[in-house]
Amino acid sequence: MSEAQLFATGVVLAWLAGVRVYLTVFGIGVAGAMGWLDLPSTLEVTRSPWVIGVSGLLAATEFFADKIPGVDSGWDLLHTLLRIPAGAFLAAATLSSDGELGAGGLVAGAAAAFASHALKSGTRALINTSPEPITNWTASTTEDAAVLGGLALVIAHPWAALALAVLSTALLGAAVLWAWRRLLRRPSRGLAR
Repeated sequence: MSEAQLFATGVVLAWLAGVRVYLTVFGIGVAGAMGWLDLPSTLEVTRSPWVIGVSGLLAATEFFADKIPGVDSGWDLLHTLLRIPAGAFLAAATLSSDGELGAGGLVAGAAAAFASHALKSGTRALINTSPEPITNWTASTTEDAAVLGGLALVIAHPWAALALAVLSTALLGAAVLWAWRRLLRRPSRGLAR
């Protein structure tokens, strides 16, 4: 891969980690172990059966925790401390040819992971204002599918995956901002008496 393709791959992996960090690490490890993705030396550890096993187990735990309204927001809050640094590491490690993590890769990865994590958390907090669980399950399942699809796309077409990540961030960001403004402007009932 060229350096530009590695940059696109690293940013997309960081973006995906902002949504589902364990599933992203699991996917990278499986792709590396199966020979679908040439991993840089700094990401070779993800091919380890231990890393694949632990990240797979944590991804399965997250799959179920993320379907429960309220628990998903707590999970997101707790994982703010993990998703952003993990995204920074994945981007920088993808760009590292000599094993050293560059500041540019760390910043790009942290920014991409923060953007997707903020959108995910903001969307989930908004969805949790609804008392029924169907929207929560739908959002969570959509996120699972998006990460799996994003992993497949970044392996085959890094530039298309990056374009899709940027486009979806812009569109989802505008939609979440609009929805939050609309929710906050809604007059409270019962207080106007």
